[in-house]
Amino acid sequence: MFSKMRFLLFLAFVFGFCNLANANVCAIYKITPKITIKTPEINKTVVQPDEPMNLTHGNVEATLVNNYEVVVDVRQYLTGFCVILKSVDATIGYKDFLVQIDKRHEPESCAYNVILDHENQHIDAYLSVIEDYKKDLHESLYSAANSIMPVFVQGQSDVVKIVDVLNDRLQKHPDIVLAIQKIHAGEEIKNKAIDEHEDYSELKKCLE
Repeated sequence: MFSKMRFLLFLAFVFGFCNLANANVCAIYKITPKITIKTPEINKTVVQPDEPMNLTHGNVEATLVNNYEVVVDVRQYLTGFCVILKSVDATIGYKDFLVQIDKRHEPESCAYNVILDHENQHIDAYLSVIEDYKKDLHESLYSAANSIMPVFVQGQSDVVKIVDVLNDRLQKHPDIVLAIQKIHAGEEIKNKAIDEHEDYSELKKCLE
């Protein structure tokens, strides 16, 4: 009984050591990942909901795109494979803008155009936030991607699975999370400033 237990412990040690060795060997394939960031094409839609809105101003709903495509290099090592993060192609920015204006304002009327112009200022604010944080985004993405070490997998079928794992690790990295939080904070600050400086003088003239 004792000898059998010692044998099982020995096997556990051997297999554990081999897996650790494989993981360490994969580390020698670590490379500096290439980072590219692009912004999505912008789509703006203006609608007038059936439900009553505030007559003096409209509303903008912005959709932030935050997508990452992870590209890996795969190298065979003994009975398995080393999966190495090669590059990250990110798409970060605002894509869809839904502008809502009270239906009591006729399209192309004075009030309609003044409100639309105000909402367009908010859209410009959203877009400027991405521009403001462009350098910070790149640095954060580089830091996150460069922290991901090569991973050892047993079979080729595991490569696809591990790519998803690497993508998830990337998106949950503290630097990426913080960068997106900064973007949301920036948009709130800029949009609030626009509303605080609005005196509605142009709209009042239209409604006289």
